[in-house]
Amino acid sequence: MVSVSPLASFMLLNGAAVLPVRKGPIPMNTTQKSAAQPAHSHPYVGMWVTADGRVRHELLANGRYDEARGTRESAYRGRYEVRGNQIDYWDDTGFTADGTFIDGVLHHAGMILYRKE
Repeated sequence: MVSVSPLASFMLLNGAAVLPVRKGPIPMNTTQKSAAQPAHSHPYVGMWVTADGRVRHELLANGRYDEARGTRESAYRGRYEVRGNQIDYWDDTGFTADGTFIDGVLHHAGMILYRKE
């Protein structure tokens, strides 16, 4: 049986990690937790909007985000990671950003975004 270590090499394709294909069961390490929460398990997944509705920032459960600005849908897209109340973004075009969740409000790039229910 071929074993792939957790530090298996990968390549980047258009900024996204492409992992090698592996056959057979995937070993699970249930005793070790990452500092980053998996996107699907944190409470911040969903739509966040500015008070005027101009910026709509959707955090997807798959660890990706899609941000609309005014009439421009998908103005920014990329991946994100949440650690505690901090969020880090890696946009598909190459820039990075961050933000902080404070009392149920997202503070990001000089903007204040509220959860849209």
